Amino acid sequence: MDTPIADFVRRCAASGAARLHMPGHKGKPFLGCETLDITEISGADALYEAKGIIAQSERNAAALFGSGQTLFSTEGSSQCIRAMLYLALTCRPAGTAPVVVAARNVHKAFVYAAALLDLEVVWLWPEGGGSSICGCPVSSETLEETLAGLPAPPAAVYLTSPDYLGGMADIAVLAEVCRRRGTVLAVDNAHGAYLHFLRPAIHPLDLGADICCDSAHKTLPVLTGGAYLQIGQNAPAGFRKNARAALALFGSTSPSYLTLASLDLCNRYLAEGYPARLAETAARLEDVRTRLAAAGWQAEPSDPLRLTLLAPEGLTGTILAERLRQNGVECEYADGEYLVLMATPENAPEDLKRILAALGENRAPAAEPPALPLARGERVLSIRQALFAPQETVSAEQALGRVCGAPAVSCPPAIPAAVSGERIGREALELFRHYGIENVDVLI
Repeated sequence: MDTPIADFVRRCAASGAARLHMPGHKGKPFLGCETLDITEISGADALYEAKGIIAQSERNAAALFGSGQTLFSTEGSSQCIRAMLYLALTCRPAGTAPVVVAARNVHKAFVYAAALLDLEVVWLWPEGGGSSICGCPVSSETLEETLAGLPAPPAAVYLTSPDYLGGMADIAVLAEVCRRRGTVLAVDNAHGAYLHFLRPAIHPLDLGADICCDSAHKTLPVLTGGAYLQIGQNAPAGFRKNARAALALFGSTSPSYLTLASLDLCNRYLAEGYPARLAETAARLEDVRTRLAAAGWQAEPSDPLRLTLLAPEGLTGTILAERLRQNGVECEYADGEYLVLMATPENAPEDLKRILAALGENRAPAAEPPALPLARGERVLSIRQALFAPQETVSAEQALGRVCGAPAVSCPPAIPAAVSGERIGREALELFRHYGIENVDVLI
């Protein structure tokens, strides 16, 4: 597969032309990659008015993913989330409401987008109460009941899948509910760009979602910030017509060509034997899960490239993370209960063997995760009203009864324990303590 962006920046680097244009490093190697770091010079195309090499590379990506349209982002899935919600709001058909029904385990980028767009949000809460801020499993029955109870179909239903622990929603079933109820399904698939290349494919678009974001940099060999806005074949026509303008509304006019070139090169990577390499890696990781289970460890259900362990009694995920670190392994995430590791085909088999060697045998039973329900704070103001109101920062313990300003998060996983406009109750305080949130922004 051709790589028009990468080829162009390499030609620029080799040309020896005097760079009387931005960036200010002029191609000199302060870091080492500057010769490939350019701006929108002649022939380089422009990300938000793409008609040349960028548009060609995006068409290549769309063909690989089987999407109706794939557009590049150099500002991660956060930019794509804002664009998705903008499209859902502005392209909604007559008779639908400017409301988004969303599973509560959203990334804080969703909350910021809701504030910018003045969206009304109806929350879906996890089945059975949940035991982690990261998870929010939603059944088709709950979604059906929620949608049936609204006076009009919402602009969109919004899910996060895979979530930060690797939990995956039943996208196919939930997409059918959305179709039947006259709304679209948008998915934060930041952690699952690779899912289309499994056999069978389980990417949200393959399962019936209308639009989603993929953080290419999380699971594919792409520089940090590289992401895709993916639009399904059967999505409303306005999504494809307005998608580039939606990204431009929220994006910098100085996109990174280093990141664009890495997205471009990823097309060739995906086209040349990636499904087979992916299958091999998923099989190796499944073997690690099996071996850990035999050694007494409890692995939680997750997407195929993630290993999520529940800490045994007497230990925590953060203690396990330190044990791994001392043995040359850095994890993705750890908290009081869970340890999360993410693998790709770029991890050698020896990397996975280090996990087994570091953890060894476990004779203690898995700890029971504490019952930590997500905080259902009383809504006092809209998200927009609260986020743009005067605020002050107080200690978490002093926040009881105050109205949340900026969403209160620990990062990672950047999932709000309290959302802007909600009155902070005792459930929120428990979450603050558990996830180490020491200070909270509240309205004055």
